[in-house]
Amino acid sequence: MATDTDIDVHLQIHSAADIIAARHHCRTLGSHAGFPQSTVTVIATAVSEIARNIIEHARDGEMTMNLVNDGRKTGIEIVASDRGPGIPDVAAVIREGVSDEPWRQTGMGLPATRRLMDEFEIVSAVGRGTTVTMKKWKA
Repeated sequence: MATDTDIDVHLQIHSAADIIAARHHCRTLGSHAGFPQSTVTVIATAVSEIARNIIEHARDGEMTMNLVNDGRKTGIEIVASDRGPGIPDVAAVIREGVSDEPWRQTGMGLPATRRLMDEFEIVSAVGRGTTVTMKKWKA
């Protein structure tokens, strides 16, 4: 898969200000790729949720964003990773209606984030961290 390396974005995620920066950069990339504004907003919402999860569960991490082309279509790819506690049961956290802290429903959750994107994958190891890879393709 080809990547447009001229506009790759790499961000450290440590604070709420970094969530805002991630949203800004994703909006810029999405607009550059020609996504409709409504789709750019959807992507920014997913980016915001994943960045918030990094801060809340792992304290810090990083996020990369780039434009991708698979030969038939173009899109945006976001990869977020941390070295936090990891997720013991990935299948459970992406299942609808499941929360590890039901009294703290501050975000939209991983199931909703997965629904917003066209591709969504979580790889996690307890004690080693989590990586979320997600893509949105231009229709």
